[in-house]
Amino acid sequence: MDQQSAQDGGASEREHFISVRKIDVLDALIDHGGLDAPSDREKFRQFCRLLGAIYHYEYHDQLERLHDDYFYFDPDSTGHARADAATIQRVYPDLIGALIEVLHDANFVEVSREEIERSHREDTIVRIKIHAPVENYRDVRFFRRGHHRETVLIDAWYGLRRREAEFKVYDDVVMLVTVKENVPASTGGKKSPRPSKLRPGAVLLKYFRNIASADLNALFPDVRVVMSWRDQLVLGVPALIGGVPILIKLASTVTVLFLIAGFYLGYAGTVRDEEWAGALAAISGLAALGGFAVTQGMKFQRQTLIHQKALSDNVYYRNVNNNAGIFDTLIGEAEEQECKEAFLAYYFLLEPNGIDTHDALDRHVEAWLKQTFGTDVDFESNHALEKLERHGLLTRDGERLAVLPLDQALLRLDRVWNDFFPRAAKP
Repeated sequence: MDQQSAQDGGASEREHFISVRKIDVLDALIDHGGLDAPSDREKFRQFCRLLGAIYHYEYHDQLERLHDDYFYFDPDSTGHARADAATIQRVYPDLIGALIEVLHDANFVEVSREEIERSHREDTIVRIKIHAPVENYRDVRFFRRGHHRETVLIDAWYGLRRREAEFKVYDDVVMLVTVKENVPASTGGKKSPRPSKLRPGAVLLKYFRNIASADLNALFPDVRVVMSWRDQLVLGVPALIGGVPILIKLASTVTVLFLIAGFYLGYAGTVRDEEWAGALAAISGLAALGGFAVTQGMKFQRQTLIHQKALSDNVYYRNVNNNAGIFDTLIGEAEEQECKEAFLAYYFLLEPNGIDTHDALDRHVEAWLKQTFGTDVDFESNHALEKLERHGLLTRDGERLAVLPLDQALLRLDRVWNDFFPRAAKP
């Protein structure tokens, strides 16, 4: 996938993500017919199980390292209090680098700044105006995987009409936010930023499903709803129309209140009956103005709560996992993707079909996935071939690729597994 298509994020973009289940890929490969003998099909199943176990062990080690590094940055942990500044500075790049590596293995793609800025200019599904205190964050990054188009009904003309709108929706989104250690009290004379609810220096991780590309800004932590100019007009114009007559009436009677106040303070001698009546009218007008102000304030708060609920519903029901729990989810998905890629690469290099180059393998696997499952995948075998080669299952002769036969491959994987536990392997 070229860089331009990755940034454009169009509907025709092809991704590396293989959405088919691992067991379905394995069953389809065995039914494909490249392995005629039942014994060979069983050996291939055994090969896949053993290779999957090796990947699982390797990723388990990576999972442990992620949990160890994240201990200092977990918003719910007190690990930061036990570490000095040098440890924090050393561990942070290791954590971010390891996390991005796992995301890459799981076939996530980082959302570019251009794509985020372009999406925020589009119509959104969540029809509210929000503000995120980005000045409180040291780093904000989004990673996406898979996408589709959805058509939804959008309210128009303040709910009087509804229209259809099509949105690009990301199947999976991972957000990484690092909170600044020290948020400045002011920025260039501007209003001081609102303090974050998150611990300074914490790294917030969130995993979402089915998020519209234009709604990425709704995922930020500490995001708050603000009133749009339309809402301000809807609430402000009636308030102005209803409040002006009350103020006009008060203007003609409020002076009487000063006369009454002067009488009680000894500055005025007498108060006429009509002045008492005017004072009572002024007090009634002030009470009416106060009640009107309270009513308008409650309308404003109600509208804000409606918007906040729409925002919460959009985020809450799409949240899959958070913080340290994300590692287990991502490791499992990375392991799943790596296994499928390795199964496909090994099988079609083993099968007597004349495929022995990287480009030919990619084209053949893409065509097979399209024909078998109807998925249009940009198959990228580089990572799978590197791991097969590292475990001694693949040899290269220039651009020519070859894999070990099943019997030799099983023996080789058995040695790789035993090397994980050298003491236990000895009698």
